[in-house]
Amino acid sequence: MVHLNHREYFQDPTNHIHVPSPPAAPHPATLDIAADLSFPFGKIDGLDRDDLRMTAYEIFFTACRSSPGFGARTAVTFYQSEGREHGTPGSPGSPRHGGVGMAVTSRTKKALGLKMLKRTPSTRRSSSCGSNPFSPTGFSNNHNNGSNGISPRASFSTLPTHGKIRRPMTSAEIMRQQMKVSEGSDNRLRKTIMRTLVGQTGRRPDTIILPLELLRQLKPSEFSSSNEYHIWQKRQLKILEAGLLDHPSIPLDKSNNFAVRLREIIHRGDTKPIDTNKSSETMRAICNCVVSLSWRTANGSPTDVCHWADGYPFNVHLYVALLRSIFDPKDETCVLDEVDELLELMKKTWSTLGITRPIHNLCFTWVLFEQYVMTGQIENDLLSASLTMLAEVANDAKKADRQPVYMEMLAAVLNSMKTWSEKQLLDYHESFNKGTVGLMENILPMVFSATKILEEDVPAYKRVAIDRSEEASDHTGNRVDLYIRSSLKNAFVKMLDNGNRINGSMSLQEASEKLIQLAKETEELAIREKGLFSSMLKKWHPISAGVAAVTLHTCYGNLLRQFLAANSMISNETVAVLQRANKLEKVLVNMVVEDSVECEDGGKTVVREMVPYEVDAIVLRYLRQWIQDCLKKAKDVVQTAKDTETWNPKSKSEPYAQSAVELMKQTKDAIDSFFDIPIGVSEDLVREFADAIEQILQDYTTFVASCGSKQSYIPTLPPLTRCGRDSKFIKLWRMAAPCSVVNNEVGCEEGNYSRPSTSRGTQRLYIRLNTLHYILSQLQSFEKSLALSPRIILSPKNRLGGSRAGGSYFEQTRSAIQSVTQHVSEVAAYRLIFLDSNSVFYGSLYMGDVENSRITPAVKIMKHNLTLLTAIVTDRAQPIAMKEVMKATFEAYLTVLLAGGSPRSFTRADHRMIEEDLRNLKRVFVTGGEGLIVEDVVDREAEAVEGVVALMGQATEQLVEEFRSLVCEASGVLVTGGAGQKLPMPPTTGKWSSTDPNTILRVLCHRNDSAANYFLKKTFQLPKRK
Repeated sequence: MVHLNHREYFQDPTNHIHVPSPPAAPHPATLDIAADLSFPFGKIDGLDRDDLRMTAYEIFFTACRSSPGFGARTAVTFYQSEGREHGTPGSPGSPRHGGVGMAVTSRTKKALGLKMLKRTPSTRRSSSCGSNPFSPTGFSNNHNNGSNGISPRASFSTLPTHGKIRRPMTSAEIMRQQMKVSEGSDNRLRKTIMRTLVGQTGRRPDTIILPLELLRQLKPSEFSSSNEYHIWQKRQLKILEAGLLDHPSIPLDKSNNFAVRLREIIHRGDTKPIDTNKSSETMRAICNCVVSLSWRTANGSPTDVCHWADGYPFNVHLYVALLRSIFDPKDETCVLDEVDELLELMKKTWSTLGITRPIHNLCFTWVLFEQYVMTGQIENDLLSASLTMLAEVANDAKKADRQPVYMEMLAAVLNSMKTWSEKQLLDYHESFNKGTVGLMENILPMVFSATKILEEDVPAYKRVAIDRSEEASDHTGNRVDLYIRSSLKNAFVKMLDNGNRINGSMSLQEASEKLIQLAKETEELAIREKGLFSSMLKKWHPISAGVAAVTLHTCYGNLLRQFLAANSMISNETVAVLQRANKLEKVLVNMVVEDSVECEDGGKTVVREMVPYEVDAIVLRYLRQWIQDCLKKAKDVVQTAKDTETWNPKSKSEPYAQSAVELMKQTKDAIDSFFDIPIGVSEDLVREFADAIEQILQDYTTFVASCGSKQSYIPTLPPLTRCGRDSKFIKLWRMAAPCSVVNNEVGCEEGNYSRPSTSRGTQRLYIRLNTLHYILSQLQSFEKSLALSPRIILSPKNRLGGSRAGGSYFEQTRSAIQSVTQHVSEVAAYRLIFLDSNSVFYGSLYMGDVENSRITPAVKIMKHNLTLLTAIVTDRAQPIAMKEVMKATFEAYLTVLLAGGSPRSFTRADHRMIEEDLRNLKRVFVTGGEGLIVEDVVDREAEAVEGVVALMGQATEQLVEEFRSLVCEASGVLVTGGAGQKLPMPPTTGKWSSTDPNTILRVLCHRNDSAANYFLKKTFQLPKRK
């Protein structure tokens, strides 16, 4: 295929109809703007734009089958016999004399202000065969193709065939070209209509359910491939689904049998073609369902109206696809000169699609506006035509007989047009230039007209404010005020992005030069605004230039204040910036004054918005800079601590980190020095100072919390296995230690249990706890100094009440310290139990058998560890630290009992010894905790352990029964009671409990008897321990 440029065409050698080449790719900016325009009628699921266009053409051709050029009278005869009507702009009316393709003038284009294309009659001509150039079929009467010289196949022809004589194109040929319909599709459509109307020549088009007739009449053999037929068939089925099921004009009950059956058939056709043979059961079902759904009425009474394509928004999608065909493919910004004839023919589809005159006017307005946007906003005539049609829409909206569907469409279309237009107006400096500023004179009235219709004629409409500062009034001046402020702000931001943005890494010299250049460009922008836009906007806003000046004044003032806040010292650069800012302020104030001469209040309202360019007091700036320098020292302490802190206390009297001591010293010095400066400070500044301190303290607290997590110390759960009596591992264990269990690190001798196992790493965690409580103890002193200083200037509210601001400046820090204390205590406890005491606890407890590996060694070590804890940890931190050790101990004990791995197995006889060990373990925290934990708390924390120990004392049969009952209850499986019943494996939750199926399963896995072994083998096929 030969590739041509945007305005070139290639000729189809089959039918001699010119087909436009693919349009050139639009500019990216055009694509972005067009993408902002939302289609107001939603999306039809399963159908794309091409599918809807093809169906629209099929409906159009069927509705126009009796018109000239579609197989009826010739074009010349038609135009000579019809009169002319007068109607609204863009409304279908009778065509002109002179024949299609030879238009001299167009009533529609004239009313809409659209220029004629002024092409010669030969521009749109088609080849004819034979001696009759006006024959729509192109066949001569000399051809013996039927009784009258014309073949039945050609009676509905829209396609000229090969010949030597060229004639004007008929409307049918124009529409086929405009709708991009292939010859094969057109031939199949004509065949379908011819076969459908055999013996029914007087049948109304709106009673023909076109997709159904196409499915009935056309067979796979009439397509080039089975895949093409399947795609075509799916489109017809999806059309039926959209028109009858998804978007019916009469509400459809979801339980309707015909609807359910039809949807099943349609979905079945997604994967493979359905059999549409007239004798097939599927086709009979389709016909029955479609006919029943199409001829429904709301009350069930008989009707002569067929509803298959008139439901919203399906009908509007199809009609819009037809209206889009009025644009010239050579220049998509132009409307065809034949638009009158085409609109008149489209009117014939109204009865099928349920279109009314108001709906047509609304759709036509949208199509004109959409085309203006999609073609890059380069044709003002399209925008003017949209505005003209909008006047017709406004008249329609006032009528008393408005339908609910029309009101829904009206709100959707106007909202979409309004939203897109306002987006351009909110950034009109980017959207328009000197050459296109005239477009604003059409866009602004369009927005105001659309807004007026919505607010006056659409009851459910709720105006969405584009900007939070927008006033509730709907006066046009307020809207223009919003557009001016928004566009100037956007233009100012773009100037910043074009190399004028100031960042913290710049030197004072660079920053001042940027700000001076920005002042110069801001002044130029103000002059451009006044000369290019303000004179036009003044029609809707009396002081448009004044509003623009105030907006720019505010934008630059914000940057100026940021610059002065970042540079506390007076310098040549600062003075230069202030001088240039003063010059800009005079220009902007002069603009406001000149533009406000004719205002009632002389522009005072606008002038009040201009906050003068004043810098904060020099002393105040010194103070803020000093605060930053002072707090930098504290920040350096935190950073140094992150690099060098070892968590070793200086002495027993100071059992906390030295970095915390230094941080508290720097903080106290900063607070004392802050109030030594002989100047009053506001409460807001004190709060700002306190917030800066709190941020540093929270940073340090986060650093203290960076000590890992308890999960890193908990051993991985071993896989579930079943006990085998006298397994190889147990035999080897007993051979290695026939008398007693030898611990790897602690040893056998009693003397080895006389010292604590707490490692240096755990002791450092204790120092972290002390550090947190040391910081907490200093906060109250800091808050008192901040709240009670005589240097604070009370706010008017507190001055009248005779009170100062609240003294709780560091509540977030307190909360963070409490949370971190809990975390560090937890990590320290798990490290102590699972790592430091592993050799006497998880590493050896109940290894081999219970009798020879009791808990006594672990209890002795635990007592020493708790004694060391109370010696290191400060009094205020001891309760939480001790409680976390108790929790970790109980969890480790449960891990031994339930996840101890192959070396551990238990019998029911072991229950008494284990129960005794648990009592001894609890006694450690009741008696050895120096009263830090009351007995009730110990009992409550040990409830889970006691429940598991109790399970170990139950008979195997009882455990199996409880396990089976819990698993079946959790999974919804019926308990059959059979020994071989298959049960689902309960998940491991990690929360051990006597009512947890997984806990009971683990007790059975560690139960060393034949009944447990048999149950686990039969139920879960668990492997036997080796």
